[in-house]
Amino acid sequence: MTTPLHRNPPFRAEHLGSLKRPQSLLDARYKENKSERELKPLEDDAIKEIVKTQQDLGFRGVSDGEYRRHMFWGTFWPSLDGMQEISNPPLDTFRTYVPDIAAFLETGHKPGESVYCVGKIKHTGVSTYVEQFEYLKTIVDKEKWGDIKLTITAPNWYHLRYVDGKAYPKSVYKDDGEYFKDVAEAYRVELKILYEAGLRNVQFDDPNLAYFCSEKMLEGWKKDTSNTVTADELFTSYIKLYNDCISGAPADMHIGIHLCRGNFVGSRHFSEGGYDRIATQLFTDLNVHTYYLEYDTPRAGGFEPLAHLPKNKNVILGVITSKFPEMEDKEEMKKRVLQAADVMAKGQGESREEALKRVGVSPQCGFASHAEGNLIDIEAMKKKLKLVREIADEVWPGEP
Repeated sequence: MTTPLHRNPPFRAEHLGSLKRPQSLLDARYKENKSERELKPLEDDAIKEIVKTQQDLGFRGVSDGEYRRHMFWGTFWPSLDGMQEISNPPLDTFRTYVPDIAAFLETGHKPGESVYCVGKIKHTGVSTYVEQFEYLKTIVDKEKWGDIKLTITAPNWYHLRYVDGKAYPKSVYKDDGEYFKDVAEAYRVELKILYEAGLRNVQFDDPNLAYFCSEKMLEGWKKDTSNTVTADELFTSYIKLYNDCISGAPADMHIGIHLCRGNFVGSRHFSEGGYDRIATQLFTDLNVHTYYLEYDTPRAGGFEPLAHLPKNKNVILGVITSKFPEMEDKEEMKKRVLQAADVMAKGQGESREEALKRVGVSPQCGFASHAEGNLIDIEAMKKKLKLVREIADEVWPGEP
């Protein structure tokens, strides 16, 4: 899929979309409680600056840093007919062993809001993401609109977290199959709107799929007698759901998926476990172009699962942490990239050079999945991004 000096995503140097917000923007939103109308010009200015920063650092797949969002998933789900955001949701609706919910409870937090199905799900025909993309088009040269990356939330986000039977009313959907069918149709409409606006670079953000690597969650699943399917069966259903969501995407729309183990206040992660138990199905059955994978610490396991990545798919190696300011050793990171390529080459019967053609490098996750962001400041974030660019330049000279 990737060739030297290619103009299409993915790129050799990538980041995962969310970037640290300037403190002035955070203060305006959370301390001064400015209205959306008052916030917009402040957001516009901050986005202009962070886009310039990305371009100055040599990144092609620029984003708006998710500066208009409170959390990484944005506003897609509440905008759908049949979905309703509820404040202070009842705890008995959650699977408390799902890693992000467990992390909330372990730290004395409670989900402040969640979105529930209350009726038949249908896209309204109005995208809440497209305005974010349209603004980026005003500050990026037209010939580079296809580089712009927009991150969107996972189609399983408001399903896995809920106790079996709580994701939707039985009076509305008799089973997951009916529910997933309407979810997939809503995503197909969304992607069509975004494509018609000119978007060609989409990244799904999905910690949920990585949760199926967590032995702790899997043990919780087995003990939960209310579950009517096994974890493996649900994972298979999610792969099918994704494929249905993107089935109408045109061939020139790059679809990527980011798997990580979570970002929470204090740079906390949610889950641990290598990709081994899901790799074959994840890499061979899921119809995406690129996988953005966490690989900054041992919690994500080794590179061995990449042996299953087919020759027509790409991987972006998240070997640089976005959680803490300490800098990685560049030479060591370059060695890791080559180690991953060697695993891929051996698994698919190709040379290291051939395998490297479908590899890139990035931070392991976003810098600010939630607005407050990780324990790292903007200057340290820039140093991390600069390191990513330097690694890419030295492993793939002359490639974006």
